[in-house]
Amino acid sequence: MLRSLEIRDMLIIDRLSLDFQPGLNVLTGETGAGKSILLDSLGFVLGWRGRAELVRQGADQGEVTAAFDLPPGHPARDVLAEHDITAEEDELLLRRVNTRDGRKTAWVNGSRVSGEVLRALSDKLLELHGQHDDRGLLDVNGHRALLDAFAGLDAGAVRSAWTRLSAARRALRAAEARREEALAEEDFLRHAVDELDRLDPQPGEEAELDTRRRLMQGAEKIRDDVAKALQAIGPQGAEGQMLDATRWLDGAAHAAADALGPAMDALNRAMVELGEAQAGVESCLDALRFDPSELEDAEERLFAIRAIARKHGVQPDALPEFAADLRARLDLLNASEGGLAKLTAEAEGAQAAYDTSSAALTRARTDAALRLDAAMRAELAPLKMDRATFTTTLVPGPAGPDGADVVAFEVATNPGAPSGPLNKIASGGELSRFLLALKVCLTGGDRSLTMIFDEIDRGVGGATADAVGRRLRALADRGQVLVVTHSPQVAALGAHHWRVEKRVAGEVTTSTVIPVAETDRVDEIARMLAGDTVTDAARGAAKALLDAAA
Repeated sequence: MLRSLEIRDMLIIDRLSLDFQPGLNVLTGETGAGKSILLDSLGFVLGWRGRAELVRQGADQGEVTAAFDLPPGHPARDVLAEHDITAEEDELLLRRVNTRDGRKTAWVNGSRVSGEVLRALSDKLLELHGQHDDRGLLDVNGHRALLDAFAGLDAGAVRSAWTRLSAARRALRAAEARREEALAEEDFLRHAVDELDRLDPQPGEEAELDTRRRLMQGAEKIRDDVAKALQAIGPQGAEGQMLDATRWLDGAAHAAADALGPAMDALNRAMVELGEAQAGVESCLDALRFDPSELEDAEERLFAIRAIARKHGVQPDALPEFAADLRARLDLLNASEGGLAKLTAEAEGAQAAYDTSSAALTRARTDAALRLDAAMRAELAPLKMDRATFTTTLVPGPAGPDGADVVAFEVATNPGAPSGPLNKIASGGELSRFLLALKVCLTGGDRSLTMIFDEIDRGVGGATADAVGRRLRALADRGQVLVVTHSPQVAALGAHHWRVEKRVAGEVTTSTVIPVAETDRVDEIARMLAGDTVTDAARGAAKALLDAAA
């Protein structure tokens, strides 16, 4: 509930302090007296977008402060918590300053905040209704939520089902994307694995083949040299000469006594070493004997290993590991069939659960729409609109967390006339009464809400205006209502009354708001009935309105 409003140097308001009360608060006054300035100032402190120039002429800055009751559990406390703003025990204080150069600064409970925070709080604190109420009841995007609130419907089950469905769809899409990528390279994988399996390269094989190839390429020259070396140390060479030397020494040994012993021992050792050298050379010579096709085969495999390594961008020794990785990717591709089927089943199950929950919500909304339409018929009749129709339409729409229904309020003001959107069909006065009736039907028991009606009674009078006023008073029993009105019937029903006046002193024009005492209400309502000249008849009629309202 709005407790107080203080305005300093805004437009034509110099200093103004208002204390509002629960119930129906009415503000009256001549046209142009400044009633709209009050709403502009209140909208300013709540962060609404409005006039660009608000600072009073001659002042350096304008300032508005609004105090609201903040009982425990009030939804505005959630906004405060979200922005780490200290919540006072039972009061919410909003203050905003507008400097002459256009800078705007705001505080909530002493904490500096942005206009966005003010607007978030205003949605929880106050509703403004009038003939141009495009922020509230006329906004078709909010009609579904209004219908749910009217029926007390909870879309929690649908939201949970939507969350599960969205997660299942994301998982399935990701798996399908991975599978598409794998399928796109399946041919490559199978061809590459087959090619590597047929070649079957081994670790270290490339170096071994390279060594063999180099050996065979130089084998002819090497073999000639080795053969010559073998001949030099063989029976026709060193070995034969050493054998001859041994025989000769054996023949002379008996005559030389022990003089040849060391020499013969050394010669024998040399014969052993020479035999080992000969065996090694013979072994090497045997190794150098090869079929020319063997060199061709070695070169062909070596080149094949190097070519496939270049093709896949890996080192030759890494080919076995690379082949194993390709096989694993193929196995994963084959295994993904089962995983994809599981995810598909999960998505289908989540879709079925969502469809069930959404259908149940649609049925509940359909029933609620019929009840709302019936409630609106009952409200429109006393407002002299018994021939008008109000219809809550439900049509299928895109599925989402709040179901798959598009809800819209449509009206027809005359029998047989086509129905259409509320703000397109109804005239100014009719629209005001539609909005009032709709608000009466939709408002629950939240007594902390402040509702402001800006000349919603425009274009009606007599019994219709009285019916408008009585519905405003009924709304005020559920929460605080402030109404700017030119209707004496509505003003007479107010529990608290203020008059907005414009004063001119010299060249300075100011606007102020004066509480209207009970003893003065007859004269004020008489003025609204008769104009500038208040007659006894007007006073009598005003007194009759007040007596009827009581």
